[in-house]
Amino acid sequence: MQMKIVTAETIADLLAQASIAPRKRVNLNLHAELNDPINRFLNAGVFGTYVQPHRHRIGKWELLNAIQGKLDVVIFTAHGEVKHRVALSSSASNLIEISGGDWHSFFFHAPAAVVLEIKPGPYEPDLDKEFVKWAPREDDPASASFLSWLERAAVGEAWSKRNESVAK
Repeated sequence: MQMKIVTAETIADLLAQASIAPRKRVNLNLHAELNDPINRFLNAGVFGTYVQPHRHRIGKWELLNAIQGKLDVVIFTAHGEVKHRVALSSSASNLIEISGGDWHSFFFHAPAAVVLEIKPGPYEPDLDKEFVKWAPREDDPASASFLSWLERAAVGEAWSKRNESVAK
């Protein structure tokens, strides 16, 4: 295995790539192959990127740590109610491990953030995640309204179609 070093230049390059990427985020895999038993990667995103709420299979936990900037991780009930909000920041020593089966999303604060993600492999694209039915897909125009709601939603609140018109 070859040693990998992530530098300030690496981070700056990732954020530059994210700023011009259609999804406003990019990953840098630190694991050599997708079938690696532990997947490790940097997820760099700029403010305004939308991560559709999803869950991973039971046993497929996910560990997140902010290494630059700030992001919020939001955990939902099966019906879309905000169950927990956790702020992760590179200026604080905090991280979160999300259990397999927990519905979740996260959003990057302005201007951008980089998070280290670690989760069990192998990466199997067709089985990696299941998306919720109650939130818009990434390519849905309503995703901007959902993201706006998510940025201010309090524990106990749930997304509904009425929120789309309120967020505009």
